[in-house]
Order: sequence, then C-alpha cells, then structure tokens
Amino acid sequence: MNLPNKLTVLRILLIPLVLIFLIPIQPGKLLLPVSIESGRVAAAVVFVLASLTDMLDGAIARKRNCVTTLGKFLDPIADKLLVVSSLIALVQTGDVSAWAVTVIIAREFIVTGIRILAANDGVVIAASLPAKIKTFTQMAAIVVIMLDNFPFSLFTKLPIGQILLWIAVILTAYSGYDYLRANIDRIRG
Repeated sequence: MNLPNKLTVLRILLIPLVLIFLIPIQPGKLLLPVSIESGRVAAAVVFVLASLTDMLDGAIARKRNCVTTLGKFLDPIADKLLVVSSLIALVQTGDVSAWAVTVIIAREFIVTGIRILAANDGVVIAASLPAKIKTFTQMAAIVVIMLDNFPFSLFTKLPIGQILLWIAVILTAYSGYDYLRANIDRIRG
C-alpha cells in the first residue's frame, strides 16, 4: 500500500478518536477524563488532522504519480465516513439539525450508488470540483461548530458554523445533482 492510501486509512482510523472526544458517554461525562469543552477542542483538533490527510493524500499521489484505483475509491469513502460520523455525533450533542444531516447522508448514498454502477462498467468516478468544495465546506462547518463558533465568536454573535453548514447543505444538493446529471444514462441502464 502506498503512502497516499495509508493516509486515507489513517483518516478512517482517526474517526473513532473524534467521536470519543466529542460524545458524552453519560450526561456531562466524556469517555476520556477531560472536560466537555476540552473534549470538543480535542475532537476538533483530531478532526482537522484527519481532514488534512485528505489534502495530503491526493497531493502526494499526484506528485509521486502513484494514483491508484483503490485510492480513487477509498478517498471519497473516507471523507464520507469522517464527515457523516462527525455530523451524526453533532446531532446527538444537539449542535446540528438532523434535517441537514439527512440531506447530506442522502446525497452520499445516491453518489455512492452512482459510483457502484460506474464500477460495474469498469469506470472509477473521481471527486468533482463541486464535490471537493462541498467537502471542504462541510469540514469547515464541523470544526467551527465543534469549537462553538470560535474564533468567530470573538467578534460576532452570528452562528457562523450553522451558516457554513447550511451553505454546505446547498453545495451538497448541487453536487449530488451534478453527479446525477453527468451519469443519467448510466442510471437509466
């Protein structure tokens, strides 16, 4: 397994750590002996590290000319797992609307279905530019929400994390439509 694929696997392996820091096992108590606020900061730090592996794996793969079919397939799956599991945790903590997360998850199922159909035809669908922007916006929203709007809370009362999340929901719907439009013939069979 090459370095970019190892970074993708690392991203997947960091997900449980994000969740351990973020989700209270019982009201007011985290699994690890840290305060709720410290747990959220730790979750955000691990989430950012995991997100950075997303940028690194692709850049390294292209620079070293070691792009693989496994990487093209596994990278978007790792992104989905990181984002969706974190969003579900934020629904559980009461920070995020289940409605927004449902839209995001529905899009991910649809696009994954399209990718499976394409794989049956021997085609690997790489992430599109709108999908990459969507993923970045989702990840930015998650970090800001985990940090209770910091650093924006220093100078505004606007819920920047929530605003970013709703922008991400719109981008999610658009990029899902983009994949549907580009693959309509494949879907029709």
